[in-house]
Amino acid sequence: MNRNQSHAAFNIAGYTFLTLLALLCLLPCLLVLSGSFSSERQILTIGYTLIPEEFSTDAYHTLFKSIGEVLNAYGVTIFVTVCGTLAGLFCTAMTGYVLSRRNFRYRNQVSFLIFFTTMFSGGLIPWYILMVRTYHLKDSLLALILPSLLAPFYIFVMRNYVKSIPESVIESAKMDGAGEWRILVRLILPMCVPALATVGLFIALDYWNSWMPALLFIDDRAKYPLQYFLYRMLSSVRFASVVSAKSGVPTPDLPNESIKMAMSVIATGPIIFLYPFVQKYFISGITIGAVKE
Repeated sequence: MNRNQSHAAFNIAGYTFLTLLALLCLLPCLLVLSGSFSSERQILTIGYTLIPEEFSTDAYHTLFKSIGEVLNAYGVTIFVTVCGTLAGLFCTAMTGYVLSRRNFRYRNQVSFLIFFTTMFSGGLIPWYILMVRTYHLKDSLLALILPSLLAPFYIFVMRNYVKSIPESVIESAKMDGAGEWRILVRLILPMCVPALATVGLFIALDYWNSWMPALLFIDDRAKYPLQYFLYRMLSSVRFASVVSAKSGVPTPDLPNESIKMAMSVIATGPIIFLYPFVQKYFISGITIGAVKE
């Protein structure tokens, strides 16, 4: 077997393995999708299957009875995710850049204080009092954005990435008369696109999946994010089932199990489309951020 044939055989084996691995990773998603279209009786009797034996759309009918509230919750979540990701990404990059500078005298002390918050926290009650009584953010969308604006782990990721940029690049920009803001915006951020794309994806996922701040600070139904709205709807379905069982009043079968799968499809569907765009920025960011000798 010559070298070309060996290379071709290696490619075939590699692509075959990766295809099988991708299919294995896809199976849970297919199971969730199938469960959302399965009848409640099928799930209770034989469990979840890859192909529904009793096709039913009861779970989606239950969810979309309040289509206006669902769309409103989508709008709130998209707004919070976009604004929070952009603001959090900029603040994270700015903090990481400052902590990476050797001429910042107190960078070690500030880094310790940031790291300290990963081991100890003030607790739920002080946090609630701070947000409600001090910042007056009760029933405000800012209460959904500010708690996740900065995360210590992402700050250290950005700091370490900025440290990998040669100091000579920053010094040459200073010699050309650039200030710190111009260096950050015009030089550092374009060279940190891979790190920004990765951190931005995680920040966006944190905002998209967040429901705890809404539980604590939001009472207005018009400001419910998607995850919290689905949580309340699932609680309502469970409560109706328990009341029906205890009272003995015959009611239509409520999709207690299939509605969980339908909620997963509705909640995760839109965010999946973010991944191809992030991968695109990975590739372009590596090219933009390259430092040529």
